[in-house]
Amino acid sequence: MNRLVVFLSVIASLATAVVVPRVVVAREAGKDESKYLLKEEPKDAMGVIDARAKAKDKGDVLVVGRIGGRKNPWVKGAAAFSLVDTSLKACNERPGDTCPTPWDFCCEGNLPKQTLFVTVVDEKTGQTVKQDAREALKLHELDTVVVQGKARRDKKGNVTIAASKIYVRPDKEATK
Repeated sequence: MNRLVVFLSVIASLATAVVVPRVVVAREAGKDESKYLLKEEPKDAMGVIDARAKAKDKGDVLVVGRIGGRKNPWVKGAAAFSLVDTSLKACNERPGDTCPTPWDFCCEGNLPKQTLFVTVVDEKTGQTVKQDAREALKLHELDTVVVQGKARRDKKGNVTIAASKIYVRPDKEATK
């Protein structure tokens, strides 16, 4: 009988250990990330190329661009992505192009100079939101977004936007 009680106690503790993480993950996945989304498009956003040229380190910026620039523009487990200038044409916007990943903009030259990186940060903690941007913010490749935040420059001239707010332009062609 004692062995049965010990066995059941061990099983119960293991079951609790398995169930608790699932509950925590479900709560994390269900977080309301809409606090990062703007309902109206801000005015006077600069393009990615201009932001790379003009943004001051730690300065406020408002940048418009399209999600892409790589085959996988997302960061797993984080609300972060690469953004390209709206002047660039995605492969699917070129007649006859059948590229399977048109958001990588592989047909464009000098892509690094026309791309920047965006991380969505919690204003209170300054930490990157730890949920995939596709899930948290319902973003997709080739979405046009306006990003509001602070610019960060590295020594090589690369720009990262620590975004506090994002506006997603409506998709006119609903190709998602």
